[in-house]
Amino acid sequence: MTTPRSVRFEEGVLSRLDRYVKEHPGSSSSSVANMFIDESLRAYEHPGVMFRPGPTGRRAALSGGPDVWEVIAALNAIRDEDPSLGGDLLTEELAAVTGLSASQVAIALRYYVAYPDEIDERIAGNKDVAEREEQLWAAQQSLLRRPKA
Repeated sequence: MTTPRSVRFEEGVLSRLDRYVKEHPGSSSSSVANMFIDESLRAYEHPGVMFRPGPTGRRAALSGGPDVWEVIAALNAIRDEDPSLGGDLLTEELAAVTGLSASQVAIALRYYVAYPDEIDERIAGNKDVAEREEQLWAAQQSLLRRPKA
């Protein structure tokens, strides 16, 4: 549920907000302001996290590193491979596999704990796209191997 709130913007900020809305059809000043304020508060709460735009929308990422969902997907893959791994050993393995520092891993894990649904949704969406693309690639390869009739 949304709650109306009166906010005054400096002229330059309002001008940039209006330009952003024009460049992103389907958005509104209200939805864009909400998105950027939410992202700013999340970045404030989780130093080292930033938000990147992309074809699937904006997403949480490590500053100078991968998206948070990619780190958590790697964590899930490590757990699938070795379910007995836990604690510091799991964190060390995740850092080794991703090439991230222990600090970067901690930032990604902390963000995930705060927003698991957002990250899990990204992971599921990526898995769905990967499966669909693999099926299309396999069908394409089958077509190319088929002899001419």
